[in-house]
Amino acid sequence: MDATLVVSLPSRIRELVPGFAISLIVAAAASFLSEHYGTPVMLFALLLGMALNFLADDTKCKPGIEFTARSILRLGVALLGIRITLSQIADLGWKPVVLVVVLVIATILLSVIAARALGFQRIFGMLTGGATAICGASAALALSAALPAHPQKERATLFTVIGISALSTLAMIIYPMIAHAFDLSPHLAGIFLGATIHDVAQVVGAGYSMSTETGDIATVVKLMRVAMLLPVILCASMITRRLGANVDGKKPPLLPWFAVGFLLLASINSTGWIPSALQHLGSDLSSWCLVIAISALGMKTRLKELASVGLKPILLMVGETLFLATLVLTLMHYGF
Repeated sequence: MDATLVVSLPSRIRELVPGFAISLIVAAAASFLSEHYGTPVMLFALLLGMALNFLADDTKCKPGIEFTARSILRLGVALLGIRITLSQIADLGWKPVVLVVVLVIATILLSVIAARALGFQRIFGMLTGGATAICGASAALALSAALPAHPQKERATLFTVIGISALSTLAMIIYPMIAHAFDLSPHLAGIFLGATIHDVAQVVGAGYSMSTETGDIATVVKLMRVAMLLPVILCASMITRRLGANVDGKKPPLLPWFAVGFLLLASINSTGWIPSALQHLGSDLSSWCLVIAISALGMKTRLKELASVGLKPILLMVGETLFLATLVLTLMHYGF
């Protein structure tokens, strides 16, 4: 049996290399364009991937693309844990923690209810709500990996990533203006930006465009939202196990391996044992894994399929974004 494994492993690697290599090239091109034009790298990766969607049907590339969209995605989510430490959360006190917990729960619940009212599956509400409340495209990809297989899951995931990336970019520009309009202090402005903008990169851009203090606080609050990814994935797994099995007849695991990896890395990182250089390496590797995976997901979709979703999903994500910003400003007004 061991001999068979040794013989089959190189064959399996050769099978995966073409599709993975294409996804890596697309991710590198997306990163280059993002750095030069200031647009979210996830959006470029999606668009470039969709331009090469014919490769997903190619016999040589298909296995590697499937592997990248599934396994590399989950590795990237697990590595997100290296960005979190318990001391970062403790330094801000209990109020921002309560704020983050309340806004995540409220936004996801509202999203699921609104999705059902608009005629969508609960899965779409979970994806858009999780992406809005937690960490944008990364949360959408993580939740998608945790949810059971569904005929509409990949299309819903891709549309969520596109919409959230666009809204996050708009928020990076508009929300600092809102902070100025409400005359928020650097401390409160950091909490507002970190609690409302979807993607980490846009939070950093918006926060440090105002001041160093605002940027530091916004980043930590945002990482607190990222830390909510684990309990949300656990809840989503429990709900989907209760609702039914995968299309292949298997129930999803109660806690996926990448969620366990996320928790372990966050716990180890909190001890201070991980050197700063290794933290940066793990964070960069996580970002690259997610960009490579979204490139592969882009190759697996068709523009015609995305165009068929209509106006309602856009209204849902815009409504979730406005709800989140309004909720945070309201809670901050009452002392959180």
